[in-house]
Formats: sequence, C-alpha cells, structure tokens
Amino acid sequence: MKAFVVEKYGKDGVRAADVPEPTVGDRDVLISVSAASINPLDKMVRNGEFKQLLKYKPPFVLGHDVAGVVTRVGSAVHGLEVGDEVYARPRDLRIGGFAEFIAIDMDDVAPKPDSLTLQEAAAVPLVALAAWQILVDRARVQPGQKVLIHAGAGGLGSTAIQLAKHLGATVATTTSTATEKLVGSLGADIVVDYTKEDFSKMLSGYDLVLDSVGGANLEKSLTVLKPGGLAISVVGPPDPGFAKQLGAPSFLGLVMSMLSRKVRKQAKALGVRYQFFFMQADGSQLRKLGALYDSGKLHPVIDSTFPFDRTLEAMAYVEQGRTKAGKVVVSMVPDND
Repeated sequence: MKAFVVEKYGKDGVRAADVPEPTVGDRDVLISVSAASINPLDKMVRNGEFKQLLKYKPPFVLGHDVAGVVTRVGSAVHGLEVGDEVYARPRDLRIGGFAEFIAIDMDDVAPKPDSLTLQEAAAVPLVALAAWQILVDRARVQPGQKVLIHAGAGGLGSTAIQLAKHLGATVATTTSTATEKLVGSLGADIVVDYTKEDFSKMLSGYDLVLDSVGGANLEKSLTVLKPGGLAISVVGPPDPGFAKQLGAPSFLGLVMSMLSRKVRKQAKALGVRYQFFFMQADGSQLRKLGALYDSGKLHPVIDSTFPFDRTLEAMAYVEQGRTKAGKVVVSMVPDND
C-alpha cells in the first residue's frame, strides 16, 4: 500500500513509500483510510522529540488522526463491523494514518459522527480527545468557572472553546485580528488580540489556562490564575506526571522534573499549579464526543484539504504557520483540494 513513512528522524525524514498492508490482530479493525489530518504532534514525532519515551523504529508510518471504512475485523472484535464508517486517534506506537490502510485496536475506534463527512471527521479525534481530557478529566470544569484558552483559532483551541462553553464556563481566548470573529462565533466571551494587547494585563481570577504556545506565554499565563488555579500546557515543559503516564524509567522522571522545575517553582510562588498534558487514545470518549458533534454542540474548523499524494506539502503548510484557522486535512478522495 502507499504510505508516508518516517525513514529517519529529522525535518527531511519523511518520504512516500510502498509498504506492506498492516497485519490484523484479534482485537484490531482494518480501516481503509478515507482521510487523515495534520497535527503538531506529527512534526514532533518525526523530529524524534519523544524518542526516549515513544520508541518508534524507523521506518514507520506517520499520522495521528484517521477516518475511514472498516474492511476487516479481528476475531475478538465486537461492536464494529465491516462497512462501518469510523474515526480514531490510534494509540501511541500504533499510529499510521498517512496510509491507504491502518489496523487499530478496537478500543481506540468509534463510529463516525453521522453529521460529519469522513473528511470532517478526520479533523476531529486528536484535538477533541485532548480538549475532553483537559477540560473534563483533568480540570473538571464546572459551570461558572473561568477558562482561558490560548490560540483559540487553532485546531485544539477552536475545539476547546466550544467544549468549555458546553460545560458552562466563561471563556477567554487569545487570537490574531484576522480570526477574532471566528473565535467569537465559536463561543468565546472575551477575545484578546495578541497582536495588540497583553492578555496578562487584561485578565485575572481564572480557574484554568490551556496553553499551546509555551515559553513566556506560559509563564505569563500563571499570573492570570486565581489561587489554586491550574495551567495546563500541551507544548511543555514535560513534568514528572508525563513520565509516569507513559510508564517511563525513573531517571526520565527526574529529567522531566528538572525540565519543568522553573515553571513549577514559579507556579508554586504564585499559589497556582502547572501540569504538562499528553493526550491518550480512547474510543469510548470519541463516542461521547460524536454525540456532541451530532447535536450541534461542537463542529470542526477546517482550514484546507490536500489530496493524499500531497501529504508532505500539507505537513509543510502547517509547519510554516500558513494555517489560518483549524485543521488541515489530507483526503484520499481525488480532486478534493
């Protein structure tokens, strides 16, 4: 089958290749891929940023989001059948959405929301799961709480705004002038144009900050939290909890403790908390999220769609910061550029 594989770690390490179709285990479903989408995590894995923790062995197929049609099921699979339209974020070490076929553990797969096309559904799994796991599982956002979501026009930000509003939160977000109206239409109550204004001088008393920018932005985010408030970052620095989540050796836990020592110390001095977040595959959560898409509470924001044979261009488009809002999708359907 045709696929895009990481041949070696680094910026130029991905190439188109013909590779064997994946084997299908007892608990697996084989999916004919209709569409995939690009995530920042693809670049990070390609560059080997997690190679001490996620031990991929090149060559391996890249791609963390997928939507398609079930073509085969393992002997132990239940609840999914050949012909079902599904979507998934395959678990770590079993990624491979940039291919014609992918075998995925049944626990990671869910029926595609009826209201979404396969191309739209491919834009959803990773960012929707991340938003759910941050807002519902970690932060347990309650009605009336105040949530700041950075980069509100991005794939994660645009999803998190909608979910936070569904949970009853008051939502502030940062974005550029060009996307102020978009994030407002998604439900943001307070919109800060980061090209003109400093959010840390405008906002205070927040229960939660979701940071996808990092660096000085993360440090400033700590100052807008109320006492006991929580800042969660998806771009780091990683903390000991991340090493524990991945079952990493204790020495890596110490390394991550050192990497995040500065920001954790700053948080403690302010009486607030900092956590790093790395999402996990979960088909049961995708079923819950699918119901929210079908009810109109959530909808995907898609910037553009590339044909499958231009997957490398799609990755470069995202990496160069050319995305205006939402996700970039790669489609197996021809003439869907």
